[in-house]
Amino acid sequence: MGERSPRKLLLTISLFVFACGALRLSAQDTPQQPASSSPQNPNKQDAPAEAGGPGGDVGPYAIPKKKEEEASPPPAPEKPKKIEGMPDYSIKVDVPLVNLDVLVTTKDGQFIPNLKKDNFKIFEDGAPQTISNFNQSAAPITAVLLVEYASTNYNYMYEALNASYNFAATLKPEDWIAVVSYDMRPQILTDFTQDKRAVLGALNTLRIPGFSERNLFDALYDTIDRIENLEGRKYIILVSTGRDTFSKLNLDQILKKLKTTQNITIYAVSIGRALREMMEARMGTGGGLITTDWLQADNQMNTFAHMTGGRAYFPRFDGELPEIFHDIGSDIRNQYTIAYHPTNPKLDGSYRKLKVELVAPDGGPLKVKDQKGKDVKVQIYARDGYTAKHQVE
Repeated sequence: MGERSPRKLLLTISLFVFACGALRLSAQDTPQQPASSSPQNPNKQDAPAEAGGPGGDVGPYAIPKKKEEEASPPPAPEKPKKIEGMPDYSIKVDVPLVNLDVLVTTKDGQFIPNLKKDNFKIFEDGAPQTISNFNQSAAPITAVLLVEYASTNYNYMYEALNASYNFAATLKPEDWIAVVSYDMRPQILTDFTQDKRAVLGALNTLRIPGFSERNLFDALYDTIDRIENLEGRKYIILVSTGRDTFSKLNLDQILKKLKTTQNITIYAVSIGRALREMMEARMGTGGGLITTDWLQADNQMNTFAHMTGGRAYFPRFDGELPEIFHDIGSDIRNQYTIAYHPTNPKLDGSYRKLKVELVAPDGGPLKVKDQKGKDVKVQIYARDGYTAKHQVE
């Protein structure tokens, strides 16, 4: 691995800024927001029309209601008289609502559009659920680019930064972005912002990594903790080897956190496979313990993505990175959002397993064909389950 001058490394890191683009980590200090956004909820927007496949080149249309003829408002009903001795009381019913983002692709990763509500069947602990809300919309996103910046493979990171620029190009002005790097501890490089130049300026503060420790568990837990109470769809783009060397937290604690968190999807991009193969080429494959550590790291990256409905990528060559970041940007823009009221309304803290199936109008399995009329295999990405607790999102 050839060494690069500090000047070139700094330029490399600057390019990485845009990969961080789609990320919006919850901040302790609320960032300045445009007049059209709410400080409490940067993603607040009008609810889209129910999707059932596009009605034209621009998608479904929302038809405004006709103005009703002006008429005198009806008289207000009389206030009921209070009965002597009857106490005042009210009844509050807490009805949970489960939101689920679902991505449907071919085996090759091509998004399958135009699916309707009736094409989806949701099962919770094996019991079928009735879908109450369904849409496919390009709503503003809140995303965090969480990057391992320890003393690892500088050459590979250089290419990752370049590829991230392509990913940043998919972001829209209304998206919110945050960038966090970590080695021994997480560091917020830029808090929630809609200004990509602010992201670039934050990354320019990076210098040559000074530590080899990779506290992945602590950094991931801290990131989830910061954004989980934000409304709307949230994403973490994790660029990491998947290894953890020094965290106070362990894997079980991270998995428990993921089970109790909704509406956060993790996309994991591993820089570990290429680094491992480079080390094996130089030192041989005799280190069984080292190999086991790397395999465990890959499994952890896969688990984080699978549990939250995202995808994990394990590129062998830096040339694969541009397509990977393009796929992530496409996934984020093309998910189906489904909501339902569970048949089991108890908010007892239990973990409910979820399963999503595609069905045809006749109730049988939905068959998808390519442009040549051949059947293609379909893959469904959705989170494994959720914890039934109070204030289910």
